[in-house]
Amino acid sequence: MDLKTASALRRLRLVSGPEAISFLLLLVCSVLKRTTDFNAVPVMGMVHGVLFVLYVIFWADAWNRTKWSLRTAALYFVLSVLPTGGFFAERKLRREAEDAVIASRAQREGVVKAS
Repeated sequence: MDLKTASALRRLRLVSGPEAISFLLLLVCSVLKRTTDFNAVPVMGMVHGVLFVLYVIFWADAWNRTKWSLRTAALYFVLSVLPTGGFFAERKLRREAEDAVIASRAQREGVVKAS
């Protein structure tokens, strides 16, 4: 895996957690808006919107660079629209990056031939 691909995966991984948290906070703010006088939906909506747009941009970049199958790309996109999906995406992306580092080191040390 080259540096740009690793960077794309890292960016996607780093934005997936905050995006998931902002989604959950937006849901809480929506409930509070309807049950109390507290209304933080405009602020949380904007924060979540910015993080979601970043997630989609980073997702498209990672898909382009990693050459994921349609199924894998769709999985990461669906995880972005589920309230806790970002946490699962972050964990899966971390494992994928760790596996890529291990494969790169093994290739460098001559354990595995380049494909």
